[in-house]
Amino acid sequence: MVTTALITGIDSSQGERLRALGRAVLETEAQAVQALTERLDEGFERACGFMLACRGRIVVLGMGKSGHIAGKIAATLASTGSPAFFVHPGEASHGDLGMITPDDVVLALSNSGETEEILLILPLIKRLGVPLIALTGNPRSTLARDADVHIDVSVAEEACPLGLAPTASTTAALAMGDALAVALLERRGFTRDDFARSHPAGALGRRLLLHVADIMHRDTAIPRVARGTLLPEALLEMTRKGLGMTAILDDAGRVAGIYTDGDLRRTLDRALDLHLTPVDAVMTPRPVQVRANILAAEALGIMEARKINALLVVDEGGTLIGALNMHDLLRAGVV
Repeated sequence: MVTTALITGIDSSQGERLRALGRAVLETEAQAVQALTERLDEGFERACGFMLACRGRIVVLGMGKSGHIAGKIAATLASTGSPAFFVHPGEASHGDLGMITPDDVVLALSNSGETEEILLILPLIKRLGVPLIALTGNPRSTLARDADVHIDVSVAEEACPLGLAPTASTTAALAMGDALAVALLERRGFTRDDFARSHPAGALGRRLLLHVADIMHRDTAIPRVARGTLLPEALLEMTRKGLGMTAILDDAGRVAGIYTDGDLRRTLDRALDLHLTPVDAVMTPRPVQVRANILAAEALGIMEARKINALLVVDEGGTLIGALNMHDLLRAGVV
């Protein structure tokens, strides 16, 4: 067996040192976030008030590493019911400031509170009359003083052993941004369905928005035979449609039963003459049936609870209108 030391040149003592450094970073950042809880005051409440009253968008600003954090905060706000977008302060002074309107709120991030690109556009932001919320690590900074609301996200130390690279400070700012977003989410009454509508391509969106009607097989793609059909013809229908089953319909077109791969194995165990046996003599009567308007995730739950791999879909009168199996749910990303 090839050891890590042979691959990387790191021996056990060096490995332990690396793990110790990693633990120290995590502990420092955890302490930085924990310290924020003691600083949540009326400033946090006022910031939430401005953003809740915002008729436009929350415009989030930040340079460098703070800019990366600002972009993530803007994305979190937007996906949780508070329309927001990120503007690069350097580009703002070259035309992008036109993206900010009097109906907006500005949320500016700067650890020092003296970021030149943000201070350059402060007079223009103030002239627009939009509320300015600042997240800084320096309550006495220019940005903190000029803001309508200042939230202190200072940290005792950076996790970087040199005390230079933004680490604990960016983690603290990100955590505060999450705190604002979640507080607004709760106050707005934002629901799981709302979240799904903002994330239609995600797994949660598919589970909360996709209905059986969206993925079921319809019309000629539905495997079905009439009562009295002999097994060979029923098996051919199953093979043609590829769902591992076929519905058996009565004279009125309503579902009388279902015949599945599992039913075929049970038929073979009975040593019946397949060529002379009608499918309704060996079908499963009264199969599970669902409506097309239920969620695909609900259909999955029914399959799992009943330990079945396929479902027939009927309308209000019991007429067969669709069919689906577990593979359809897999392809749709519901499973």
